[in-house]
Amino acid sequence: MLRQSLTRRSRHAIKIIFLVGACTLGLQGCGAAPPPNSHDICTVFEQYPNWYWDSINSYNQWGIPVSVQMAIIQQESDFRSDARPPRTKLLGTIPWGRPTTAYGYAQALNETWSDYQQGTKNKDASRDNFSDAVDFIGWYSSKASKSLNISKRDAYHLYLAYHEGMGNYRNGSYRNQKWLLDVADHVQDTSNRYRTQLDYCYKKIPKPSSWSWF
Repeated sequence: MLRQSLTRRSRHAIKIIFLVGACTLGLQGCGAAPPPNSHDICTVFEQYPNWYWDSINSYNQWGIPVSVQMAIIQQESDFRSDARPPRTKLLGTIPWGRPTTAYGYAQALNETWSDYQQGTKNKDASRDNFSDAVDFIGWYSSKASKSLNISKRDAYHLYLAYHEGMGNYRNGSYRNQKWLLDVADHVQDTSNRYRTQLDYCYKKIPKPSSWSWF
């Protein structure tokens, strides 16, 4: 019994050592450093090839193109795992609370993330894990596509539904928000650019890392 206990402890210790090493190397899922050039998806996937395969898994599950997923993440967090909305200022100077509970790569709200965890039966999903974040974007955008009759390739309207929520989108809340329409234009442009870049480089992206067994 003592030998079995020590063996389990040893295995657990080895796993922790490997996980710490993975995080130190900047692998996905461990608070990876944001890529220096988020406007070139080829260089992003060259730095983090597992992100491409995570996006492919999301595409296979939900049908949202990789270019659309990544354009939304680029807009929401610029690939920062711990992104949050900036704090508001009390009396114009004192740092105060944040305007929403948005967090992580996808800037998902607490309530919406909880719906995702329940809907996909993935209770351990984390907003600062890239694989979970792209799956969330695929899940939400697929629901928006079906509910609101938006093409899964239409990054412009999918982003508006993503930002506003499906109910607000249906009510046309975005129509008088020019700044938001401009942002949606930017997301569409980014998606188009990413798609063109991927046509050139996707065959060169390495297969998933052997670290995925963790």
